[in-house]
Amino acid sequence: MLLQPTPMHILLADDDMVTQRLLSRALQHAGYTTVTVADGQAAWERLQHEAFSVLIVDWTMPRLDGPSLIRKLRATTFRSYVYTILLTSRMALDDRVDGLESGADDFLTKPVVIRELKARLSVAQRILNLERQLREANERLVYQTSHDPLTELFNRPAIWEYAEAELARAQRLGHAFSLAFFDLDYFKAINDGYGHLSGDLALRHFAQLLNTLVRPYDWVGRWGGEEFLVVLPEANLAQAAVITERIRAGIAAAPLLLPDGRSVSLTVSGGVVCHDRPGLSLDALFQEADAALYRAKAAGRNRVCCAALPVLTADD
Repeated sequence: MLLQPTPMHILLADDDMVTQRLLSRALQHAGYTTVTVADGQAAWERLQHEAFSVLIVDWTMPRLDGPSLIRKLRATTFRSYVYTILLTSRMALDDRVDGLESGADDFLTKPVVIRELKARLSVAQRILNLERQLREANERLVYQTSHDPLTELFNRPAIWEYAEAELARAQRLGHAFSLAFFDLDYFKAINDGYGHLSGDLALRHFAQLLNTLVRPYDWVGRWGGEEFLVVLPEANLAQAAVITERIRAGIAAAPLLLPDGRSVSLTVSGGVVCHDRPGLSLDALFQEADAALYRAKAAGRNRVCCAALPVLTADD
């Protein structure tokens, strides 16, 4: 796959107005978008609010010189790499080493030769493309290790990690926290009656609906097979019961339409538990939610059972 070039948005910092105008015109004529500032402090402030792929900075400037600006830049985390070119009339080896040690990627000697500047920017383009390619590959890897490939929900380790974090926060702040554990009813019958591909469609259908039926700040994950875990921050048991009943009713009201036109009715059973005792572990909470789920299935399925409340059914 061909990698598309990274857009080159350049910040030029130079207190010499003649150099600034000359380089700015040359960069714009070469097709780069360019912002100019007159000193290092102004450049630093601009970097806080606008994304730049390249910083061209003069060594000697008022308020904040080039190497100091680059050191601040390298000590700060930005989403993507900023390639830096240091402009200098200093030719001594020690000066060049100091510039590189500040974090500069390249040097240009003043007065700047435009042809050389364009060549250095071509090098910057290649480096930035490689950096972007690596960053995107890392982001894909992070996504793949934390998400279920079929449903695109969080996988079991990831949803458990979020549950642990939310429980710790609830215990620290004294807030409510609940778990809801769901199981797709009669899933084996769907696989046996319509085929495993239809079973996969049913799981994806359920996952998509689940994401629309929870609150924006809830966490949803596939536990395994046809089981799903929902983490409900700031929800007491009564509130969690309302949310899970909404999920149950929403699934029952939205049958799966197969590619051949057939319609498959889906229902789910759910178990709900709330953290209401100091020091209760996530394992203990999950076991209570699991037990409540099994009570819901034993009571006839297509219902929600709370760990400390009566069973809720479609008729309640």
